[in-house]
Amino acid sequence: MEQQFLTGQLARHLREMHFGNNFTGPCMKSLLEGIDSKLANTKVHDLNTIADLVFHIHFYIRAVIKVFNGGPLDASDKYSYDRDPITTEAEWQNMLDEVWQNAERLAVQIEGMKDVELYEPFIDGKYGSLFRNLHGLLEHSHYHLGQIALVGKMVRSA
Repeated sequence: MEQQFLTGQLARHLREMHFGNNFTGPCMKSLLEGIDSKLANTKVHDLNTIADLVFHIHFYIRAVIKVFNGGPLDASDKYSYDRDPITTEAEWQNMLDEVWQNAERLAVQIEGMKDVELYEPFIDGKYGSLFRNLHGLLEHSHYHLGQIALVGKMVRSA
């Protein structure tokens, strides 16, 4: 397969944001090391919990995977924090396993595209190009990654 630059960079950026070596510093995996289900669910003031933020980031990643697999875009912002409660360590670890698997799954899907596909409309075009949506997904994820870093510092020091 011909090497594609933009799709390769987007896939790399997604992996680095999750697994390490990203431009902005800490990755999701390192920020979540040592965060158990109790800390993940610890509420600090009126901020979202770490579990809420992790779910929220991956709500949109799951939505893009579904679209890439031929499904509809049915991810509404109003549901992007609606998750089942995490009451056990096993549930938290299962959620994280799904996060890591989905990150890699999406990266592989992006790598399988040709750069020219990034200029095509996402869904029906009202959302802009595929590039705009993937780049926006990464920016959005980094924004919330910063929140995870800050909330993580707060819950560890409490």
